[in-house]
Amino acid sequence: MSLPLIIPCVDIQSGRAVRLFEGDPDRETVYFDSPLDAARHWVGLGASLVHLVDLDAATGRGENRAVIAQITAELGVPVEVGGGIRSREAAGELLRLGVQRVVIGTAAVKDPAMVTDLIAEHGPQRVVVSLDARGLEVATHGWAQGSGVMVGDLTPALADAGLETLIFTDVTRDGTLRGLDRDLMAQVRQLWPHTLIVGGGVANTDDVRLLQDEGIEGAIVGRAIYEGTLPYPVTLE
Repeated sequence: MSLPLIIPCVDIQSGRAVRLFEGDPDRETVYFDSPLDAARHWVGLGASLVHLVDLDAATGRGENRAVIAQITAELGVPVEVGGGIRSREAAGELLRLGVQRVVIGTAAVKDPAMVTDLIAEHGPQRVVVSLDARGLEVATHGWAQGSGVMVGDLTPALADAGLETLIFTDVTRDGTLRGLDRDLMAQVRQLWPHTLIVGGGVANTDDVRLLQDEGIEGAIVGRAIYEGTLPYPVTLE
């Protein structure tokens, strides 16, 4: 059985690489002053894909486009970028910068046709949808708002639109090192038959085994690898 893909996450806020506790922009830990240095650190340890999040764009506090452009140009491995991508134009601009995949969050709830259009224009390999949720209720606008929409309300239409990869993040556990919610992971696995990447709470190798047991293809991991509770690169020996 193959090991789930562990994707290092670099969250960018005010130009620095941080992690938030439960998604709260005012409860940050700074791990690297330079997001490029953070990304290079993980690539140096073997990462084949890096997940970037523009937290300022997600929360409406600003944006970090210049930093993202620099990382994309200089890193040497593919990057995917999420956070505040709420228009076709914003997504297209990132893809033209050389970003491998754009990660659409709030817009997938508010403007589902945008996802369909982006997949039609750029192909399913370059568009990912991220559903961030408390339980199975999707949270939007940098996790600040409950949407009243359930994950299972969205997944059939996303599959019909040609989406191949879904990211599911458990907001209540993100950045907490509490471990994954096994029952929730099993429910989401049942709701999405294609490639599933999860985030939120991955703490150690037990969580990686849980992913493997549930047939989940990968996880986006931040605090656990920054603080060493999950050694990276990951092995299950």
